[in-house]
Amino acid sequence: MRKYKRNGELETVICNHCGRKLIVKGGLLREGAICVDHVWDFFSEKDGEMHHWDLCEDCYDDFVNQFRIEPTIEEQVEFI
Repeated sequence: MRKYKRNGELETVICNHCGRKLIVKGGLLREGAICVDHVWDFFSEKDGEMHHWDLCEDCYDDFVNQFRIEPTIEEQVEFI
């Protein structure tokens, strides 16, 4: 869950699973996390809904370890 200041700067990130407040300094998230922003489409029961959530790195690892099929992981060689 993300909260922003009135000027649009990131203020707070809280893991939607464990509730831990993640480190944000100067409007930047300073630790590993995944942010999901998904708009459900026509063929779902949630058509037109937008879901936004964040997981800290530990909760992400726990979540992914439950998958029957592992996610595809590629190494990023260029950083912007």
